[in-house]
Amino acid sequence: MRVSHNIMLQHWPTHSLFGTPIAALTMQEVLSVVDNAIEHREQLLIGVVNAAKIVNMRRDEQLDRAVRSADLILADGIAVVWAGRLLKRRLPERVPGIDLMTRMLQRSHERGYRVFLLGATKEVLATVAQRIVQDYPNALLVGQHDGYFSADEESAIAASIAAAKPDILFAAMSSPKKECFLARWSTEMDVPVCHGVGGAFDVLAGIVHRAPQRWQRFGLEWLYRVKQEPRRLWRRYLVTNSLFTYMLLLEVMANLRQRTNP
Repeated sequence: MRVSHNIMLQHWPTHSLFGTPIAALTMQEVLSVVDNAIEHREQLLIGVVNAAKIVNMRRDEQLDRAVRSADLILADGIAVVWAGRLLKRRLPERVPGIDLMTRMLQRSHERGYRVFLLGATKEVLATVAQRIVQDYPNALLVGQHDGYFSADEESAIAASIAAAKPDILFAAMSSPKKECFLARWSTEMDVPVCHGVGGAFDVLAGIVHRAPQRWQRFGLEWLYRVKQEPRRLWRRYLVTNSLFTYMLLLEVMANLRQRTNP
C-alpha cells in the first residue's frame, strides 16, 4: 500500500466527514495544487468521494484504506457538501471528478502536459483519445491501456506507464479497482498527478449522458443515472442513499451529544 511523502503539497484545510479527511478547496485551488505538483515533480494522488463511496468504504476495508491513502480527497457528490454544512464542517463547493478531469485536460492543452489514459474498453478508450486530440490538441497523449486486466498484469502496466513519463494519469475504472491500483502502484509509476475518474471516459465518449445542471444542483445526478439504467442501478442507489442518510443522522446526533455534554 502506498505511503505518502508529499510534505510540500499538504497544506490545505481539511474537514473530517464520516472519518474521512476531505479537502476544503475550490476547483480553482485544486487546479493550482495540480500545477504545483507537476511543476515540482511531486506525487499527488487524488481521490474523490460521494455518498455511495462513503457507504462502501464502511463496508469494504480495502477500499477504505485505498481511498485514505490519497494525498487529496475531494467531495465529488453534492450530498457530501450538504453533509458538511449540516455538521458545521463547511466545504466551499463540490469538485466533481469528471469536471476536474476536463479542467485538467484544458490545463494540459494550455501547458503541454503529458497525459496517460487507463481504463474503459478499447473501443471507448479509442474514442476518448480521439476526442482529446480534437478538443485539447496541445495536450500530449503519451499512452493508453484499457481497464480490463488481471492482477497479474498490473506490474507490467505500471511499468509501461512509468516508461511513458506522463505528468497526469487518468484511471477510469470502477471502485475499488481504480483506488487499489493507484494506491498500490502510484509510487512505482512516478506520475506527478494520478486521478481516478470512474466512468468519466464513458461520458467523454458520449456513451453515457451526464445529468443536466439543474439535476446536479439539486443533488439528483444519481436519479438521472438510474433513469438511464433503471434495472442495474435502482437497487444500488436505494440502499446506498438510505445508508448514507442513516450515517449522517448518527453524526448529527453525536454532534448534539458533544455540545450538550462538553
